[in-house]
Amino acid sequence: MRWTLPNILTVARMIAAPMVGLVFLLLPRPWADWVAMILFLSASLTDYVDGWYARRYQLISRFGAMLDPIADKAVVVIALAVVLGLHGITGWTLIPVVAILFREVFVSGLREFLGHQAATLKVTPLAKWKTMVQMVAITMLFAWGLFDHYFIMQTFGMNGEIVSGILNGDIDDSVGLIWKYNGLMLTSYGGLVLLWLAAGLTLVTGFDYFRKALPYLRDPA
Repeated sequence: MRWTLPNILTVARMIAAPMVGLVFLLLPRPWADWVAMILFLSASLTDYVDGWYARRYQLISRFGAMLDPIADKAVVVIALAVVLGLHGITGWTLIPVVAILFREVFVSGLREFLGHQAATLKVTPLAKWKTMVQMVAITMLFAWGLFDHYFIMQTFGMNGEIVSGILNGDIDDSVGLIWKYNGLMLTSYGGLVLLWLAAGLTLVTGFDYFRKALPYLRDPA
């Protein structure tokens, strides 16, 4: 194996994947939230960079081709597990997460079964959009955890009337409570909407891969 830049970035992404979850055992919140979000965002961005760089400078290797999809799926799976841990298991979070994980396992199994014929399952533009929406959704859900932590800490010790007065504008917002509340609302609702959108795109692209693989799954007459 040659230690080219794409391979180095892929290995770094593989190392970052478990750290997205383990950081919550090593650091207190909100530091763990910050580190996890930065690790996930960095890993997601390097996924694009190393692929582009490898194609641009003809540095595609068998090692990178093997490890790259593994690292991508490891980052997503662990990040989604952390999101469920941070925000709890509800229908709003569990259903899209299950859909995304099911598709990842299904397509991975499909590619493994097809072997060299898996080259027919090329990444489509819609699949690239799915990846981008998924990345933004998970990043926003990590940010939701941050705003939630800061908002709760800021309102700790305040009674409900004071909090309502600040949010309604009747009391001077000297602690930036409105900003934190707006951030909380934006990241929570925005993150969930994008997560559901990513789940929908995930199922559509998964079905598309299955449709393309059907000719290779039929038994000979």
